[in-house]
Amino acid sequence: MAENKDKAPALKRSWFQELKAEFGKITWPTKKNLFRQSVAVIVTAVLMGVLIVLLDYLIRFGFGYILV
Repeated sequence: MAENKDKAPALKRSWFQELKAEFGKITWPTKKNLFRQSVAVIVTAVLMGVLIVLLDYLIRFGFGYILV
């Protein structure tokens, strides 16, 4: 343990240098890829909304039929 105290500390990189290095590792999507993914998310959200509305309507119809 005493050996570690005698060694000079390693040079510390600043937080901004680390951040810049990490941003350099990011692979950004192309415009075409980003557009396709955005369309997929929007279409999926709309379809899920329609599915929820249909299920809600069927459940209300079913309860209305049972209770009346």
